[in-house]
Amino acid sequence: MYICICKAVTDGQIRSAVQDGVTSMSGLRESLGCTGQCGKCGKHVKQIRDEVLQGPGASSGGSAFTGSSAG
Repeated sequence: MYICICKAVTDGQIRSAVQDGVTSMSGLRESLGCTGQCGKCGKHVKQIRDEVLQGPGASSGGSAFTGSSAG
C-alpha cells in the first residue's frame, strides 16, 4: 500500500529499509524520500518503522495504516 503519495513509497519499501538497518526517521527520509515533501505520511511511516523494530507478533493487530487520508 502506498504510504507516501508524494514520493510513491509503499509500506513494503519502508519495512525493507528498516530491516536493512535504516531505523531513524531522517534515514528513511534520506533513503526513500518519504516525509520530505508534504509530511502527511510521517505518522504512518513512524508507525510502520516502530512495528518492524518491535519484531513479529509485537503488533496489536491490524494494519499500520489506519487513516483514510490519501494525501
